[in-house]
Amino acid sequence: MYIPRQFDEPRLPVLHDAIRRTTLATLVTMTPHGLTATHLPLLLDADRGPNGTLVGHVARANSQWRDSLPDADALAIFLGPEAYISPSWYASKRETGKVVPTWNYIAVHAYGRAEFFDDVERLRVVVTRLTEAHEEASAEPWHVTDAPVRYIDLELKAIVGVEIPIQRLDGKWKLNQNRSEADRTGVIDALESRDHGTDADVARAMRAAEQDRTR
Repeated sequence: MYIPRQFDEPRLPVLHDAIRRTTLATLVTMTPHGLTATHLPLLLDADRGPNGTLVGHVARANSQWRDSLPDADALAIFLGPEAYISPSWYASKRETGKVVPTWNYIAVHAYGRAEFFDDVERLRVVVTRLTEAHEEASAEPWHVTDAPVRYIDLELKAIVGVEIPIQRLDGKWKLNQNRSEADRTGVIDALESRDHGTDADVARAMRAAEQDRTR
């Protein structure tokens, strides 16, 4: 990932927090036929390994688990909040007119060797953890044990687990750090006013970056 110096985020706790906040990742692996990708939720075990370990599962019918080259790195992409930035929001537009549109976003790339497995009890733990994590906000959470045991056993045979011990993490926080304070303030105010998609989340991230800047 291309990361200009002002957009680089190297702090491990910040990167881990962004991974946890991203509900759907993209897993990219190399196969004999070229690159292939699957969109899937991944859990982070932060204490397993120096950079943490990612855990999830794919459908057994998905050939990615079978075709991925074991000696090539996998890439898990976590795209956080993102927003289109209009040049009309910059104070410098009124001063010079020398502005163009851009996009603000948070992204984390995690690299490591993907290890696939089909042990049923190990898969049961992964599925239970994923369910608990994503049902947490529900008023009446669904539990894996709510379904008949035999049904769950059959479902587990239809998936393959994946673990990725993270060897390297890249974080890009592209939040107008290359613009003036007046321009950044104009963007934050406009995002909060527009409130489209993940505008509010981008605005919050920009305000947090402003606080970091003044520390």
